[in-house]
Amino acid sequence: QVQLMESGGGSVQAGESLRLSCAASGVASNRHVLGWFRQAPGKEREAVASIWTGGAAPKYAESVKGRFTISLNSAKNSVYLQMNSLQPEDTAMYYCAAGEGYGWSLRSSDYSSWGQGTQVTVSS
Repeated sequence: QVQLMESGGGSVQAGESLRLSCAASGVASNRHVLGWFRQAPGKEREAVASIWTGGAAPKYAESVKGRFTISLNSAKNSVYLQMNSLQPEDTAMYYCAAGEGYGWSLRSSDYSSWGQGTQVTVSS
């Protein structure tokens, strides 16, 4: 049974950085996909980044390329999202998600397990 729990959110000013963590128990080393999604009030949920537990390069939404980095630490059963150069438009509830698969995915329908979210607020 996959269980996810995010942490690391907070309130920062534009230009600052945050590192989100997700404890991902029950995730297999080579048959699960992990991702970060976000949703702002009044907006649809959107994918941020995805990484396959089996390796290969991760995938990023165009809006965060060059600023955000997703990474895995299999020994700690954790996935991270390093967010640099944060801007007000990055303000949202950020969710960690997991699903079975053999490659990255930015489609929310490919994820069956979700964390409760951690709030990120960026002020100008």
